[in-house]
Amino acid sequence: MLLDNARALILSHDPASREVVVNPKLHAFARHWGFQVRACAPYRPRTKGKDERGVGYVKRNAIAGRAFESFAALEAHLAQWTREIADQRVHGTTGEAPALRFARDEANALKPSPGCGPFLAARELSRRVGPDCAVELDTNAYSVPWRLIGERVRVLVTPETVRVTHAGVEVARHRRSAGRRGRIVDRAHFDGVAGSAGRAIRTGAQAVEDTCAAVPAPALLRPLAEYEAVAGGAW
Repeated sequence: MLLDNARALILSHDPASREVVVNPKLHAFARHWGFQVRACAPYRPRTKGKDERGVGYVKRNAIAGRAFESFAALEAHLAQWTREIADQRVHGTTGEAPALRFARDEANALKPSPGCGPFLAARELSRRVGPDCAVELDTNAYSVPWRLIGERVRVLVTPETVRVTHAGVEVARHRRSAGRRGRIVDRAHFDGVAGSAGRAIRTGAQAVEDTCAAVPAPALLRPLAEYEAVAGGAW
């Protein structure tokens, strides 16, 4: 597919080496639908054809002086205009009707749709599991099993779900959040972690005190005098 060098499509195009850097999203789009991107030669309008002139033709011939009740009505009008007028007229440059030229030169070269669904209906990303047992996606955090902390996982995102896989195995599945900066948690991902069942975990002196109170002190097997001798005297 031959494209202009618009910055939204082509990040850079060296006129001398002809090295082309394609926008990553355009590159992904082309891979998704199975076509290759070709950029017009810089500063050579002839390589681009007369595509802008076609815009003016549509405005003046198909749209000017008309009103439409809805966008759907506009689309229906343009489809009919294309079939019955634009594709049937003799083109000023080629000397042929576009419909005839398309049937002879292009129709047989077209390939069927690969059937892979709309572009960006699904995204596949790589993420590293954070210390909070979650992966970040669009400002939201989605939990994964705690044993994967620090591991790199694959995240498959659809409009409805977020799936996380590790070594080819699905390890988490969540409903995708429509909000932002939220935390979506599956409590099963924390099984085996202290406090995951709702037990409070306290730290510091209070935790030591509670532990000592809960566990009875064992009986000493030796007199305290022997410990004092080893320690160098009484405390």
